[in-house]
Amino acid sequence: MSIKTSNTDFKTRIRQQIEDPIMRKAVANAQQRIGANRQKMVDELGHWEEWRDRAAQIRDHVLSNLDAYLYQLSEKVTQNGGHVYFAKTKEDATRYILQVAQRKNARKVVKSKSMVTEEIGVNHVLQDAGIQVIETDLGEYILQLDQDPPSHVVVPAIHKDRHQIRRVLHERLGYEGPETPEAMTLFIRQKIREDFLSAEIGITGCNFAVAETGSVCLVTNEGNARMCTTLPKTHIAVMGMERIAPTFAEVDVLITMLARSAVGARLTGYNTWLTGPREAGHVDGPEEFHLVIVDNGRSEVLASEFRDVLRCIRCGACMNTCPAYRHIGGHGYGSIYPGPIGAVISPLLGGYKDFKDLPYACSLCTACDSVCPVRIPLSKLILRHRRVMAEKGITAKAEQRAIKMFAYANSHPGLWKVGMMAGAHAASWFINGGKTPLKFGAISDWMEARDLPEADGESFRSWFKKHQAQEKKNG
Repeated sequence: MSIKTSNTDFKTRIRQQIEDPIMRKAVANAQQRIGANRQKMVDELGHWEEWRDRAAQIRDHVLSNLDAYLYQLSEKVTQNGGHVYFAKTKEDATRYILQVAQRKNARKVVKSKSMVTEEIGVNHVLQDAGIQVIETDLGEYILQLDQDPPSHVVVPAIHKDRHQIRRVLHERLGYEGPETPEAMTLFIRQKIREDFLSAEIGITGCNFAVAETGSVCLVTNEGNARMCTTLPKTHIAVMGMERIAPTFAEVDVLITMLARSAVGARLTGYNTWLTGPREAGHVDGPEEFHLVIVDNGRSEVLASEFRDVLRCIRCGACMNTCPAYRHIGGHGYGSIYPGPIGAVISPLLGGYKDFKDLPYACSLCTACDSVCPVRIPLSKLILRHRRVMAEKGITAKAEQRAIKMFAYANSHPGLWKVGMMAGAHAASWFINGGKTPLKFGAISDWMEARDLPEADGESFRSWFKKHQAQEKKNG
């Protein structure tokens, strides 16, 4: 897999999602539950806006000094006995990972959930080389069985209910147990444990890397990352190059914000710190450690007017509050990065050709701005995308012409007045009893679920002039 998850056009995708009642109910329930838990944790912590300010300052500081922290991180990892590889592209990253796997004669790889490994498509590269890849996060494991892409950066199977999950387990693994979360989880746990014990390599993401010590931080709810990093003899951690904190003091702030924003908890179930391969005399940890630092377009983003998006800590809070995401789910975006953050970052990393529609999958309600723990101005960045696409001529020609005509009319009062009068008369022809039987070109999709209101009979301009004259008359 890469950033793009679907070849279906945007309108078809969202129509399919809107017509899926199971997905819509599951996403709405999850948004409500996670949102309520998040608010409790925010209130409990206190001074939330000050915490957001501090988290944003930390991320901005790192981005402004990224070259220095990347150098410090690589030096420390090497001193700790690990190997560091800087991957300019996703192809560079997957090539290196495959070379490590082949050198180790690996037949099986276990993975913990990682968005950057989804982004670079490492699973497909390894599988094409004959290496079995097992996702060990519960949700990712189910999706892998069902050949279904994730639809949320934290809760990948948010769009499925327990009935669908049991069906997947029955069809793929012969599960005959009850349809309870506990029973199905135990069944999967027993299956995955066999894979942990037989895998030669464990691959994880990296929530934060600590430049001062060369440590890698893994934040999980299930503890599977610990198994991926302690049982296989080789551990490969993959990180986006921006996911650095200077010291543990900054990580403390970021993890505090991450746990509360992502799942509405003080801390996630497991916070794991790894500093290189296993040391002499220790019983836990891999014999060999590799850190793959991925650019894949981030350098260009860092140098652009969209650099604020690199503050992101992948908490998913923007998805959990977004009304558009509530209705079209993650798959509606056609990207591994859905929701408001996906509407910003997908065109940057994947290009406007595939993701030009995403900045328009937004009502600009700014709910995402209000919950982002690192204060990414998502709505402004989405508007910025729209401006850039208009300047580059990427938007539809009909839309460009319509906007130019509207701007021209706005700048010529006489023409505007004539147009408004003509529009008022024309409206009576097309609207009958509050119903709009005809659909009009570019707005036909919008009007499919809406009717224009009947004209009042008097324009605001005429009403204003009449009342203005009346006030003058009354003195």
